[in-house]
Amino acid sequence: MPFVSSTSRTALAVRAILALAALWVVAVAGCGRTGPFDDLAAGTTTTTASHAGGSGGAGGGTGGGGGIPTNQTCGDGTCAADETCATCSPDCGFCAGCGDGTCDATETCASCPGDCGACKTCGDGVCGAGETCGNCIVDCGACQTCGDGKCALNSESCASCPTDCGLCKTCGNGVCDPTETCSSCPGDCGGCLTCGDGYCKAPEDCLSCAPDCGKCETCGNGICNAGSENCFTCPDDCGKCEGCGDGICNNNETCASCDHDCGVCSVCGNQKCEAPYETCTNCSEDCGTCDSKGCIEVVTCAFGCIDLGVNPPKFSVTCVSNCVAEGCPNVQFFVDQVLSCAVANLPQCSGGGGDTLQCIQQQCGSELAACLGATCK
Repeated sequence: MPFVSSTSRTALAVRAILALAALWVVAVAGCGRTGPFDDLAAGTTTTTASHAGGSGGAGGGTGGGGGIPTNQTCGDGTCAADETCATCSPDCGFCAGCGDGTCDATETCASCPGDCGACKTCGDGVCGAGETCGNCIVDCGACQTCGDGKCALNSESCASCPTDCGLCKTCGNGVCDPTETCSSCPGDCGGCLTCGDGYCKAPEDCLSCAPDCGKCETCGNGICNAGSENCFTCPDDCGKCEGCGDGICNNNETCASCDHDCGVCSVCGNQKCEAPYETCTNCSEDCGTCDSKGCIEVVTCAFGCIDLGVNPPKFSVTCVSNCVAEGCPNVQFFVDQVLSCAVANLPQCSGGGGDTLQCIQQQCGSELAACLGATCK
């Protein structure tokens, strides 16, 4: 640490302590939301985690597997001799008429889920008979070509590969339509069962599970791309969905779509230290153990959480709290002592028309001296 004179260190400490004093009156207790801000508050039903695959609204067209046997090679990009448009559209392309919005007599939920809806078994966690990456990405995973940035119009659709083809037109209307699933439209159908566990696992991606996989690359560029973004998949560009901000995490809201109501997406134990809210103070498993800091280090750390360039100053309660938490018990005692003095003298020092920092330094000189001289030994 570069040398800082005693006078400069004291002034720095005073400025930080002054800002910390303001935090005293808005201290946050506990580790998480309580009361009406909990996901499972009394009388509140949260639908996000209740979808075990979330098959489409009406259960999908003809249901079942459509009598098509499971094909382990379907989705490899080659239309084999035993594959057809009806048994493996990802490799052989869609059959004529599939995609026109009408489920005709020759189509089933297995051969054309885009028209007939997802099969009833899609979403049970098992890639069973008749299910392929083309008609049930939730159970079978994405096809090999899905995710290459190109929507193969003859074999991919918004239902089977929204990452390449964009969201379906009905996605975002608040209703889980028969052609939608938790994978193709979590905003309407709710998140898939494993979404939110902290691990981005196939078939999860940025569109189907932003809480685990993060936001898509284009989200945050200031442009709401109607093809792949809406208020649920990218509130940064498209604005918040209706209901977000009411203090209750419901209506399929997630930490990614509405952090105001649902909190942050940090998951302790997933081997990722997800700053700024996950730190060594609250998740040593991911972030490692904290090194105990001295008083001046704690004050300097806290000062970095405060923007005194604006009036009133901006600060992060969490950032300051994490800084203080890294002080040993002795250091925290002396910081607390200075805070109490600063709070008691703040009205007098800020209302006299003089230098507030100098006033606090004069009134709390002995407390500051004790804090700056505190050790952890």
